[in-house]
Amino acid sequence: MEGREVKDRLYEAFAQTAKAVANPHRIEILELIAQGERCVDAIARATGLSLTNTSAHLQVLHRSRLVETKRAGTTVFYRLADDEVVRFVNHLRDLTRARVGEVDRVIKDYFDARDTFEPITREDLLERASNQDVVILDVRPKEEYAQGHIPGAKSIPLASLEDRLEELSRQSLFVAYCRGPYCVLAVQAVERLSAEGYSAIRLEDGMPEWRLAGLPVER
Repeated sequence: MEGREVKDRLYEAFAQTAKAVANPHRIEILELIAQGERCVDAIARATGLSLTNTSAHLQVLHRSRLVETKRAGTTVFYRLADDEVVRFVNHLRDLTRARVGEVDRVIKDYFDARDTFEPITREDLLERASNQDVVILDVRPKEEYAQGHIPGAKSIPLASLEDRLEELSRQSLFVAYCRGPYCVLAVQAVERLSAEGYSAIRLEDGMPEWRLAGLPVER
């Protein structure tokens, strides 16, 4: 094999991975199943895509070895190939924010405008978690909570929050978290809690980042 051929084959392989994520829906799917494995139906419902489109996107990701499958009876479940895929998506996200001004504009207009206080870091949360007045809220859907959550976190999906406010003490500080730093669930939860007079703040990132940091995960 000549040097030129080696380079061409390597760059083609690199480009193949880049092509696999060159679609906003496929990036969303990767972030979604970073929370835990899901079947096609569940992914389609969560993303608002048709079953046909969801299946097509998953096949592209599978061919690029970014996702793996597991069969249970007649149902096929998809999961990320490994934690390197999470790191890849996170690096892509960070690089885009550093290079594309539109990302910062969206963050400023949506996230920063709704944060009464600065989001709390993982380190600060660990320090304050032993305080009985601090309650960690996992506002993701319950199936994501079941596949892994911050130890001691209380599961209250955003859709159920208003109906379950009576469960929450007004003497507590609530720290909400969801799928990641650009997931809107925690932002909306904090907004609703604050509007009802509760003290609330959000975690600066989400469950995948917590797990990648080597912090304990409860199932």
